[in-house]
Amino acid sequence: MGNPIRVRALRRRAAACFAALLLVALGSGTGARAAPSPSPAPSPYPSPWASGAGDPGRLDPRITEIMRKPEYRHAQWGLLQTEPADGRVLHSLFPGQFFIPGSTAKLFAVSGTWRTLGTDHRFVTPVYAVGERAGATLTGDLDLVAQGDLTMGGRTRPDGTVAYTDLDHTYADDFPGATLTPENPLAGIDQLARQVRDSGITRVDGDVIVDSRLFAPDPVLDPTPTPLIINDNLIDLLTRPGDRAGADAGLDWRPKVAPYQVTSTVKTVAAGKPTDITVTATEGGTRIRLSGTIAADSEPLLRTSPVTDPAAFGRTALIEALARAGVEVSAAATAPNPVARLPKDYDGRPRVAAYTSPPYDQYAKLILKVSHNLGANLGICLMAVTTGSNQCEDGFPVLAAFLDRAGVDRKQAELMDGRGGNPADRATPQALVQMLAYWQRTPDAQRFREALPILGVDGLLAENCRSCPARGKVFAKTGAAVGGDALNDRLAVGAITIAGYLDKGDGRFDTFYAGVNGASTPTTDTAGVLAIANDLALIAAYLQESP
Repeated sequence: MGNPIRVRALRRRAAACFAALLLVALGSGTGARAAPSPSPAPSPYPSPWASGAGDPGRLDPRITEIMRKPEYRHAQWGLLQTEPADGRVLHSLFPGQFFIPGSTAKLFAVSGTWRTLGTDHRFVTPVYAVGERAGATLTGDLDLVAQGDLTMGGRTRPDGTVAYTDLDHTYADDFPGATLTPENPLAGIDQLARQVRDSGITRVDGDVIVDSRLFAPDPVLDPTPTPLIINDNLIDLLTRPGDRAGADAGLDWRPKVAPYQVTSTVKTVAAGKPTDITVTATEGGTRIRLSGTIAADSEPLLRTSPVTDPAAFGRTALIEALARAGVEVSAAATAPNPVARLPKDYDGRPRVAAYTSPPYDQYAKLILKVSHNLGANLGICLMAVTTGSNQCEDGFPVLAAFLDRAGVDRKQAELMDGRGGNPADRATPQALVQMLAYWQRTPDAQRFREALPILGVDGLLAENCRSCPARGKVFAKTGAAVGGDALNDRLAVGAITIAGYLDKGDGRFDTFYAGVNGASTPTTDTAGVLAIANDLALIAAYLQESP
């Protein structure tokens, strides 16, 4: 196991020095051409492969044309494509070299969590009555025991599937175009409150407590998972332009839970003018203010503000939901979460409510489709819990054991989180392809493949290659690691990566990885990053189209 004190110190130092921004791998998607273009003219720049790099095979010339672009002059490319039947290598560039994985690292974390918990695992979040009950009155407390449910019903559709949008609200502060799912983020809390009322309790002379002892939040995992998560621990802020220039902008926000209050001084400006909205929060994040402008012709603009104390937020949300359901609680709704009142355990305590989640494979689909960072990190903590530990870092040995069983050479992966956002994270193309190949040997092969973004169809590949022949035939996780380059007034693209499956027809799905480390953009405009992401999507498309 090593020295846990030294490991913890290392993880915290590594987290402190990380300043890169993860970007979703979206692109405008010019679309792959149906037929190969002529071979590119000789390039003044070095070949993207060299002696000892592996055998690239007969790459589609459109791929080599991309790799030889001037913007990749100082970058390093990696590529690996294998056949599913026997693992025969079709294309290979530096397959055993470490690359920054970006969010392709989620393939490891989600796979480990999925197989550790099980495809059909459901999170059951109970509420216990702790005290004495006389008729409809409970003299004591209602304790909600958090179980690490990622959505608590806030994304669950009537058919039991988990809803997502192609650009998730968790990315709203980084990119325009993020949208909300229509589901009520307090759905699980409301269901618990109704069950308490259905149990016959109409008054609680005591308190409501969120029991978050399942695991301790680990700040090295950024974003930091908590045992109770409501609306991804975010307040959604949606601004709409007014009916004319100079008018107040419209504002809606959710979930509406005390003591959070939101105000706005955003003004509507003429069509074509800049939209620029600033969000500030005070008093522990509970007083949120929006200021700035929104253009009259602008689509509604989504921003978010963090919930700073998820347990206290959940406590208040449940007390308010109980009131809506007809249950009176004597304690103040906005008081601190009184954890000192929690019992040692709940043996013999009556369970008066329980919310049951969709199966874990639905959560895996959410995490992979939208690159859900909180959900990927949560998996590390959930794996730790299966060992009886409440320390999230104890999830890594569980992941390591899974990778060994799956046939993944884990010495070819270095991970300090679940999402691929730590500066120490590295993975070789071989390790990622081994992870993908593992799933092809399981009964859940199709379910896992279809949980990945699909080129030109959904998730973070929805806008790429929408009219090319490969549309709908590439299933892949994307990744990015991007930071600033103050020296040259541009963006340093640590990595843009993509890894998944190529539908070659007749039930054959090749595993593949493509990635570039060390690229850069001409300016600080993030459009340059999106152009690189689109190049990677096109490479995937060309691999699929090639015989």
